[in-house]
Amino acid sequence: MSVDTALQKLEATNRPIRVGMVGAGATGRAIALQLATPVLGMRLVAIANRTPEHGERALREAGVERWSRVDSPHQAEAAIARGLPVLTDDPSVLTHCEAIDVLVEVTGTVEPAARVVLDAFDHGKHVVLVNAELDSLIGPILKARADQAGVVVTHTDGDEPGVAMTLLRYLRTLGLRTVAAGNIKGMVDYYRTPETQRAFAEKHDQDVKKVTSFADSTKLSMEATVLANATGFQVGRRGMYGPPCGYVREIANLLPAKQMLETGLVDYALGAAPHTGAFVVVHEDSPLKKVQLAYYKLGDGPFYVFYTPFHLPHLQIASTIGRAAIHRDPTVAPIAGPVCEVVTVAKRDLKAGERLDGIGGFCTYGLIDNAAAARGMAALPIGLSEGRVLRRNVAKDEVLSFDHADATPGGLVEKLWHEQNARWPVAKHGSQESSLQPVPAAGVR
Repeated sequence: MSVDTALQKLEATNRPIRVGMVGAGATGRAIALQLATPVLGMRLVAIANRTPEHGERALREAGVERWSRVDSPHQAEAAIARGLPVLTDDPSVLTHCEAIDVLVEVTGTVEPAARVVLDAFDHGKHVVLVNAELDSLIGPILKARADQAGVVVTHTDGDEPGVAMTLLRYLRTLGLRTVAAGNIKGMVDYYRTPETQRAFAEKHDQDVKKVTSFADSTKLSMEATVLANATGFQVGRRGMYGPPCGYVREIANLLPAKQMLETGLVDYALGAAPHTGAFVVVHEDSPLKKVQLAYYKLGDGPFYVFYTPFHLPHLQIASTIGRAAIHRDPTVAPIAGPVCEVVTVAKRDLKAGERLDGIGGFCTYGLIDNAAAARGMAALPIGLSEGRVLRRNVAKDEVLSFDHADATPGGLVEKLWHEQNARWPVAKHGSQESSLQPVPAAGVR
């Protein structure tokens, strides 16, 4: 049964998928607004946010007039049974609540999010990640833990990895050979900071570090890593090629053919119309099939570009929730161990004694690299960088290794990251030459 038909049936029989959400920032509020419409066959029944006032704002903006503040799973279950959505500042209320089927994690944090996700697994809940920060760092080991618990963990449709993966899986069902996939990106400028992005963040009511990560390539690299780990595709060089394009279909002739055919590639099209969404490249060398594709205006081949001209996480997440709960089908999830990861690179000359400020900060940006190359140079993942103090100077655009910074008290995420590397050891080799130059700014996304 298709997801839309199954959701209609759940709605007709008054057995909707019950969704809890952790996080009520800009993206969380947008998701709440859509799910509270409501979407047929599912209901947003709970929000957890460390600042309850933000959760209240999300509910009010979604048109919810009444809700219940709760402090325990039992209180939450009783309120949900009466038809009242619940609000709490304690995520464990949601992870332990038996009246929730699917948990959406949308905090953008790493350490707190990992604890919530594992607790949700332990209590039999599927998890939808709207959290590339966490997924790009320890997605493979989270997938292993979810499998062990008998639940689904998935990144969401609507974020670019989910948009690309949904299209890629469809193309595979048609018998096409997929060889590359990625984002359509408006601009990349490695040296953007919270200061340069402050006005944009305030205008759009978003977190300034989050907005900075959109511009400085970190979020792009995290999303590409999620896609790489789900497809097995590698990166052609650290940071990707990102060829400028007038139209996204031009990328078919701008990525290295040899690499696409040998390993598959994740990459991005820079400045290309339609200026948003995701693309997939397929390869076809049959002369007769190429004639057919040319007739339907897809070009002369042998590489052909298909694309989705939008990415709308607050809308498309409903499809991911339905697929996870109804068919136990992750939209996008790692197929095994890490293929790529996001390494930490200096935004400016950094001095010994400086404390790194993590994703979207003033100190560093993140670039995707193949896992083997990153481990070969003991690169510091940007998701583990925040709070570390530098032992020595680091030049602008230099990749930071673990040797550059003092160790921090190891938390859960670092433990899981080491467990992930031990479970899937990689053959180490030197990284590619970076030869990367900042791209002129032309907008934020």
